[in-house]
Amino acid sequence: MPNRSNMIDDPLSDVLRLAEVHSVVAGGFYASGEWAIHFPPPDKVKFFGVVRGQGWIRFDDGSPPVRLGPGDVILLAAARGFTLASAPDAIGVEASGIFAGRKDAFASVGAASSSDHEVMQVGGHFSPNTSYSPLLMDVLPPFIHVHGESSEARALQWILQHLVKEREGLPGAALATSQLGLLLFVQALRAHLASGAVLKASWLRAATDARVAPVLRLMHGEPARAWRLEELARSAAMSRTGFATHFKAVAGESPLAYLARWRMHLAERALRRGEATVGELARTLGYASESAFSHAFKRIVGESPKHYGERYRDDGPSGDLRVPMRTGQAPLA
Repeated sequence: MPNRSNMIDDPLSDVLRLAEVHSVVAGGFYASGEWAIHFPPPDKVKFFGVVRGQGWIRFDDGSPPVRLGPGDVILLAAARGFTLASAPDAIGVEASGIFAGRKDAFASVGAASSSDHEVMQVGGHFSPNTSYSPLLMDVLPPFIHVHGESSEARALQWILQHLVKEREGLPGAALATSQLGLLLFVQALRAHLASGAVLKASWLRAATDARVAPVLRLMHGEPARAWRLEELARSAAMSRTGFATHFKAVAGESPLAYLARWRMHLAERALRRGEATVGELARTLGYASESAFSHAFKRIVGESPKHYGERYRDDGPSGDLRVPMRTGQAPLA
């Protein structure tokens, strides 16, 4: 179970910690002249930052190409191939042929060399525990573009510069780049929200909603408490009916359904790690009996907690533990 004293008290941080999200800064490339790199559909949330120069991104689905300028950062959460290029109609060389097997942090494309180039981009991806992949992939916008000239991009430009610096092999560079990558993700998401963009109904929209986020803090802080709708509505300074309607509009489910799902996510993590028995989880998550907890777990997760725990022990930590959900259902979305 989580140790609340060691956690930042906000819903977004809670979920990112729960999902064990980590960043991988793969490196980047230098480019000059005519160049184009084609990337296959990602199975993780990818990011690219334009440290210097400009270019284009064109998606394989035929949507209009997007111009990228200095300081721009993009997040890609949709499983669609794309091309980064010097011109919107350039034909790309496959990324695997450029980056596979390389030991250098940066590759040179087009007519570029490390000392003579017009464009410099850095990239990587964000990877949660496979059990929680839908927590990110299903709720993030397919394409987030933070423009370098925007006021929100200043922090991102600082991060990009330090990511490049860390690739020089400084002591502690692996840890520093991972933390900088996560900071880039959070800052890009903040910039996206500051632009006035509206997220689809999900835990992410709820976690960034001024009325609902304080309520999530309460539920995350005391998941075992028998929260009543009236209490939660008062904490949001709303009427019972108004709160219930607003919560469902932003979260995609009722407050008590969200609470039940959050409890099950905590239980999943504890079972995977072998931190508690089914009976202990029932008591610490606020269920009157082990059978009541097991029934709720099976209804939401799709299998009994006993079988879930056994499957994890059989598969081991590296197993692909995708939690089976009912048709049309996704975790906290």
